[in-house]
Amino acid sequence: MKVNVLDNGHVELMDYMGSDLTVCNAARVSFNKESDWGLDFDAIERLNGCPHTKDDVRKLRDKDVKLISYLAKHNHWTPFAHPQITLRLKAPVSIRTQFFKHKQGFVENEISRRYVSFEPEFYVPKWRKKPTGGAKQGSEDFLENETDANVYSMAYDFVCKEAIKNYNHLINNGIAPEQARFVLPQGMYTEWYWTGSLAAFARFYKQRKDDHAQWEIREYAEAVGNIIEPYFPVSWEHLTN
Repeated sequence: MKVNVLDNGHVELMDYMGSDLTVCNAARVSFNKESDWGLDFDAIERLNGCPHTKDDVRKLRDKDVKLISYLAKHNHWTPFAHPQITLRLKAPVSIRTQFFKHKQGFVENEISRRYVSFEPEFYVPKWRKKPTGGAKQGSEDFLENETDANVYSMAYDFVCKEAIKNYNHLINNGIAPEQARFVLPQGMYTEWYWTGSLAAFARFYKQRKDDHAQWEIREYAEAVGNIIEPYFPVSWEHLTN
């Protein structure tokens, strides 16, 4: 599953491990107990006469839904740390920095400009007004004047093209890529693998979907949530609401 974000960014599911049942059994092991999937009889009736497997009609039992609700409500987070999700993301460098601030429960591996030589790609922002209520607010609404926005975009495009020209000039003259990359702006796209627990992704989502978060990272948080929620619907609902 892949969700496009911004103009040329994306969030893509690479792999995942576990389910809502994993969360339940991680909690129930304390009492040496274990749950199993129940059956969705409504789904069985709807699929009557259609080919389907047991996985198509499995459903978390009511007692396990209540358990997940209890665990999330009382911040018993360790059962939610057992399921793991791996995403591949493409985002501007300055936004990637905000992702990497989330350390607990995550590990990342990023494309390195020390080793790759393909042409850099840049995010073209949707310009917003500077904040009037202090720096913590981040920004105001998007610019309504298209003429002003186009002027800023042209200036930004000029700077990016000059940066690429200087980057290629350094590379072509034998400068080490690890130093040549210093001339590239923060608007450059980068990509990385990001693996974390269900608990960690839920914390990231709640913090970065907040109205005080930067608009771009909110767009990525929404994409992350849209990808993870179908695989852990009960846990995701109770962890993020």
